[in-house]
Amino acid sequence: MDFHAHVQVFMGHVPRIADTVWLHASAQVIGRVSIERNSSVWCGAVLRGDVNTIQIGERSNIQDNSVLHVSHPTLSDPDGAHLIVGNDVTVGHGCILHGCHIGHACVIGMGSIIMDKTFIEPEVLLGAGSLVQEGQTLKGGYLYFGRPVKQIRPLTADEIAWLYYSAQHYTRLAEQYRSQDLP
Repeated sequence: MDFHAHVQVFMGHVPRIADTVWLHASAQVIGRVSIERNSSVWCGAVLRGDVNTIQIGERSNIQDNSVLHVSHPTLSDPDGAHLIVGNDVTVGHGCILHGCHIGHACVIGMGSIIMDKTFIEPEVLLGAGSLVQEGQTLKGGYLYFGRPVKQIRPLTADEIAWLYYSAQHYTRLAEQYRSQDLP
């Protein structure tokens, strides 16, 4: 792991980051965050697990300037809203993920916003600039797009393969950065 990035303890909570994770020097990882093997966090991304937990699976990538945050527990909602990103997920540039669950092998298009208590099932392609409103569930195997998001059509076999390819590409790219010790 590249500890040149800003990894910050918050209220005694130390981020747990696998040793094969690559973090860009400008990334911010704060508090109750866990990141699993071969994942990457890119330029300017912020993962702020200050009031609840953030979990990033294996081989997932959080791209430039994305913000990941959570909602705190309250009397009316004792669990709050934690954030889970599954394995082999690509989160495009400039996304906001807030207290949501993203299944394995999804691509979240650039500039998308996903709100609290949203569940995105595995193998979803979310078009750039989409808004997934609080509490929605997106069924796996489909393309979604819009503000608010709408189901557009089933994914083709080639598109499903591309979901996995995207994660593999970023895993290889992060390894190239790590091998050259580039921030």
